[in-house]
Amino acid sequence: MSDAHDDEAFRELLRGLRVPHAGELPVFDPAQAPDAPLPLFRRWLREAAEGGEPGPHTMMLATAGADGRPSLRTVMLHDADAHGWHFGTHRTSRKGRELAEHPYASLGFHWMRSGRQVRIGGRVTEAGPEESAADLRGRSPAALAAALAGAGRQSAVLSAYEDLERAFEDAYERAERDRDASAPTWTLYVLEPDEVEFYQEEARRRHVRLRYRRAPEERGGWRRELLWP
Repeated sequence: MSDAHDDEAFRELLRGLRVPHAGELPVFDPAQAPDAPLPLFRRWLREAAEGGEPGPHTMMLATAGADGRPSLRTVMLHDADAHGWHFGTHRTSRKGRELAEHPYASLGFHWMRSGRQVRIGGRVTEAGPEESAADLRGRSPAALAAALAGAGRQSAVLSAYEDLERAFEDAYERAERDRDASAPTWTLYVLEPDEVEFYQEEARRRHVRLRYRRAPEERGGWRRELLWP
């Protein structure tokens, strides 16, 4: 009985939860959307940042290896330009290994305060060593230290927490001493999208979904499609 009571209490908790928005939700008119997704994405991210959204550049990254099993984690967006959406990690990490086996991925942004989501899918390529090194140099001292500490062992089994403490202390000292310190496995990745979807929540759940699909024959190189929510 206790387990059944706990199960029902948990379900009741979930049913009572609501998504906190920052006042009235913005109106998204897909007819006014640009021909290509990048300008709209940049505008939405800028509005999320200006609207106080916590960590608006954080995104979910989904990859899959040769076995087809997906894996998911949160990473930071480093850039979004004509080449694609940029992020960095160690090529020896799980996501790095999976991208080597299956160079396709999906990204997901969720800006809760404005009720917006963006989903992006496409092929992922590695930037060159110079770009990867420049990406590492552009990180904060703490982020640089984390990259140095994780070089060659990110996602590996940790035998003892003390090993992590020692590795990070050494990495912090090195990052403070040498802002140009290198981590040979650090790699900048670029996802070139073939599909980008924008999702705007509406108070009565008449949500708006606009999908861009790569279409070289179309104006701007993209086909725009509305989807049922």
